[in-house]
Amino acid sequence: MKKLIRGLEEFKQGYVATHQDLLEELSHGQHPNVLFITCSDSRVAPNLITQTDVGDLFVVRNAGNIIPPYGAANGGEGGTIEYAISALGIEQVVVCGHSHCGAMKGLLKLNKLQSDMPLVYDWLQHAEATRRLVKENYSQYEGEELIEILVAENVLAQIDNLKTYPVIRSRLMQGKLHIYGWIYHIETGEVLAYDADTRTYMPPQSQLQAEDSSGSTSPGQYVRTHAPPVSCELPARQQVLTESTDFQGADRLRADIDRLIMKTPRTWTEAENTMRNLSRLLHEACLQGMTANEAQGHYYRFSNQIPQWQGRVGQPQPATRRY
Repeated sequence: MKKLIRGLEEFKQGYVATHQDLLEELSHGQHPNVLFITCSDSRVAPNLITQTDVGDLFVVRNAGNIIPPYGAANGGEGGTIEYAISALGIEQVVVCGHSHCGAMKGLLKLNKLQSDMPLVYDWLQHAEATRRLVKENYSQYEGEELIEILVAENVLAQIDNLKTYPVIRSRLMQGKLHIYGWIYHIETGEVLAYDADTRTYMPPQSQLQAEDSSGSTSPGQYVRTHAPPVSCELPARQQVLTESTDFQGADRLRADIDRLIMKTPRTWTEAENTMRNLSRLLHEACLQGMTANEAQGHYYRFSNQIPQWQGRVGQPQPATRRY
């Protein structure tokens, strides 16, 4: 408690003192841009992960980032979702799972939970579709790899549940709502986003919404690009550092990227590691002066490899369903 009280004082003297205009504006109402649905896990901090400010995210948190189907529960999730879309006019929703999720571990031992934590048992029943899907389709996996699959599939299952809400269905049909599935990796701080074209999780740049000339997607469809534009814009401080670009370093990174793209992973865990490494290398290459167009080309090459992996690595692989 002492730590919390000290934090209150630091918040008032630090953040509040330097953000008076923002806080004054927020006192008259909120206008968040994103409904962010994630787990209650203390290791997951939405504003910290996304580097957003107070008022940017409207957050729903519970054990396992679960969204009960419409009418299936009397909890606050449904009302909060309805308010976010109808009253606040939010047009983007992120469902974010995370590595080492305790709720997903609980799905593997539901019988024990029923006697020890009956309320948790009842809550996890809303993730029964995830448990059954993984049990019947991924029996060859175990341990941490199985937990990773549960996390990945649960994000997609909860998106399916989200789409049972009338307000969600209506806005999707109008092309006024976009839904994204993310996984946050606690140990690395990296995020992967589900890509419906390749049917796997990729660096989040791959899930930018493709828009037509009118600025909206076709009604009732998710239109996603294979490899959307990659931003290589840098803050002013970093731009100064790149004025004397290390061309040898850039060439080395290009060679590393080429080797990574041509590599065939042996497992889907290795494939996810490959995706994360590609994102890291492209970021480093941008710091060395790589243009956005060149980075974009690498993403296209990388995306085209994934269908070949599906045949070589074997079926089934984590998170292969479209939503």
